[in-house]
Amino acid sequence: MINNVKLEMSAGNKNQFPSNNLPQIAFVGKSNVGKSSLINSMIYRKSLAHTSNSPGKTRTINFYNVENELYFVDLPGYGYARASKTQIQKWSRLIESYLSGKNNLRLILLLIDIRHVPSENDKMMYDWLIFHNFNTIIVATKADKIKSSAIELHIENIKNKLCSDKIILPFSSKTNFNRDELWKIIKNSILPI
Repeated sequence: MINNVKLEMSAGNKNQFPSNNLPQIAFVGKSNVGKSSLINSMIYRKSLAHTSNSPGKTRTINFYNVENELYFVDLPGYGYARASKTQIQKWSRLIESYLSGKNNLRLILLLIDIRHVPSENDKMMYDWLIFHNFNTIIVATKADKIKSSAIELHIENIKNKLCSDKIILPFSSKTNFNRDELWKIIKNSILPI
């Protein structure tokens, strides 16, 4: 159970990123895929990470300090957002400066909506993460929205579109399906190297 968690920093530029050595777990995905909901589920809260039905709500990189042991890092969504091209380019530069920076990033959770075949933006992000050798797993969100008998088929569709051999973990923030499994993966990723 998580007792102490707080939003420690909302960073609008790389100079605001935390400078300590806490391991970081980054949540990446297109707008409205459920990054904030997933974070809330993982920290046993309903609304610490703000959720919205409107894509593009997260406009900064939010660092959630979890038990003073690690950060959950919520990145702005890519793809559709109700914002100007200038603002979207600014978010893209911010995300790239974080991912290419010297931080203590141990794992990237790439979120894909299980109901849909990954978009071209999802494929581009996945390919970029793999090219740069990031420790990445795919979290197939919103698993409660499909029949449990269809989960394997949808996972296979994601795997085929991304040409992926990575772990693809179905997840539901609504029912907390696979929360314990995801915590195991996260804990393994932050073990001392």
